[in-house]
Amino acid sequence: MKNRDLKAWMWSDAVEMLARAERMHRDLFRPASGAAGGRTATPQWEPPVDVLETDHELRVLAALPGVDPDHIQVSIVGGVLIIAGQRVLPPELRTATIHRLELPQGRFERQLQLPKGRYEVGRPTVDHGCLLVVLRKLV
Repeated sequence: MKNRDLKAWMWSDAVEMLARAERMHRDLFRPASGAAGGRTATPQWEPPVDVLETDHELRVLAALPGVDPDHIQVSIVGGVLIIAGQRVLPPELRTATIHRLELPQGRFERQLQLPKGRYEVGRPTVDHGCLLVVLRKLV
């Protein structure tokens, strides 16, 4: 294969990967349709999270701007932290003209395998659009 052919092949692959990433991004952030609410609805998206560990606790920070804190469920099942809920457009905006909608809508769920150990879930708090879950280590 000539050097020029290799560059064309690499460029073609790069363009194809970018197009695939754009399609995946659009699918991820597509407004949910169908069943609304409840744990039976299929999750439409996963919030990004940070997980930090100290000597005494795990701190999980999930980006959930626009999500009503009263509609977020946090639980530990079989060593997995589950953060679930739903983001919906407020009723007054349902008839608005949408020029851009990048924040995902609909049901979300994020499952995180926890490090080995026993944890107690503290009361989750919301600050600046992020959910903070503190898991105290039990000895």
